[in-house]
Amino acid sequence: MRTSTLARTAFPFVCLLAASSLSAQEPGKILDQCVKASGGSGRLSKLRTLSLEGSLTRLSDGKTGTFTLDSKSPNRYYLELIAGDQPEILAYNGKSAWHLSASAPVATLLGPEALQVEAASFLANSHFLNLKKNKIGAFNLGQTKVGSRDAVEIEFTMPTGIKRQYYFDSSSHLLLKESGQAGGVLQEITYDDYRPESGIQVAHKLQLRRGNETCDILISRVALNQTIGERVFDFPRKSQVQLPDLKKLFAEIDANQKTIDKIRENYTGRQASEETEFDASGKVTKVQREEHTFFYLGGEEISTLVAEDGKPLTPEKQAKENERTKKRIEEVQKQQAKKNEKEEKAKEQGKKEKDDDEPGIEIFLRACQFINPRHERFRGQDVLVFDFEGNPEYKPKNIAEHVAQQLAGVIWVDEKQHEVARLEAYFVKDFRFAGGLLANLQKGTSFTFEQTFVNNEVWLPTYEEAHVGVRVLLVKAFKVNEVTRYSDYQRFNVDTLATIAKPKETADPPDKQP
Repeated sequence: MRTSTLARTAFPFVCLLAASSLSAQEPGKILDQCVKASGGSGRLSKLRTLSLEGSLTRLSDGKTGTFTLDSKSPNRYYLELIAGDQPEILAYNGKSAWHLSASAPVATLLGPEALQVEAASFLANSHFLNLKKNKIGAFNLGQTKVGSRDAVEIEFTMPTGIKRQYYFDSSSHLLLKESGQAGGVLQEITYDDYRPESGIQVAHKLQLRRGNETCDILISRVALNQTIGERVFDFPRKSQVQLPDLKKLFAEIDANQKTIDKIRENYTGRQASEETEFDASGKVTKVQREEHTFFYLGGEEISTLVAEDGKPLTPEKQAKENERTKKRIEEVQKQQAKKNEKEEKAKEQGKKEKDDDEPGIEIFLRACQFINPRHERFRGQDVLVFDFEGNPEYKPKNIAEHVAQQLAGVIWVDEKQHEVARLEAYFVKDFRFAGGLLANLQKGTSFTFEQTFVNNEVWLPTYEEAHVGVRVLLVKAFKVNEVTRYSDYQRFNVDTLATIAKPKETADPPDKQP
């Protein structure tokens, strides 16, 4: 009787200790347990493609349909739901993400919405291997419940800052659930009825909750390491258009740049930037916020610091900043005068002066290939959108071509105004300066640039974002995320010139761009 009483008393305490132990485990150990339970790192590392097909039932109205999930290493992803002839598709082709639904036509996703699908794609293909190498942070959020099952919640943080939550069974160590934004809405998938497929555990019963809709899914076909063509993940062919003569288009963009630079000199504006620095483990080591006023001169952006961390500069520091701006203006004017002199001499000799300061758009034409052209609406404008990636058959001849060949992404172009409206790009491989001895720009380093059409006459910057991972001198590794927002564009005249070096009286935050 006493033994039974002690056992009943001790059992909850033992369970509490076990739960506490799981909660305290390093994320890496929990993921290692999942990898082992799922089939082992040997098998999973050789898994290049996975295709799941099955039937679904939408719980809100009982309508039935089909389910398809295709993934392909390293970061291709295609999720298709069809219920009652109403399709919804989320896809990422390694360069751009796109979405199609019954209520909206197919469209390229922007900003966070695109990054969410990219994150889901990469994690699906990683099988939780080599996360540290790919600069993905993992944090144990502790013990929780998924239905009636005990689980451990792990939160992953991508190099872009996107976060996703995954839940692992405390007993079997298999994945029970994943959760995160996908295409702008919350998406959760729960996994059940695991069965071995070629030695790898695959769930055959899923429940997918996307926004306000929930679907029960039964998997009827599983295919591992079978060929999946790139077209599966690309923007739908029927929505694509004929790609124009890019050499001609880019030449027009280049030729139009002088005109644009001249119009930009009629404007002044403000910019707010936030730079966050992380160490190799993902811990924030520094946050710096600055505000500048700026204008354009000779194609250059001339900026003046007016505030730090939300506080105006002291009069002494502001005076130094104003003096720095004045010197910068003089430098640009001298550079412009020399450039004009060279152009005049070249013109007299019947030659065209080549601008050696700019790498030239022709580098991208040589080092990259362009695919999936389509017409879309962007910020109220009609634009041409196309993906780009390095041309593997081209042998780069200089550092600029090496850099261009390591990039992939998507471009939005205003064909009428001959200007780039938006650009997203990332490095598909590490890029080493001086063979890696000087610096190593890490795979996944990405940047975004966006402009808006102002006063129906010129595109001006509105948003820039960069996620940079770098190792310096083979020793110090760190990540820097920087976001810059442009606002308050005004016509540049004598009155606005007087406000160039003055902070705003009200610290209204600029509108957030995607």
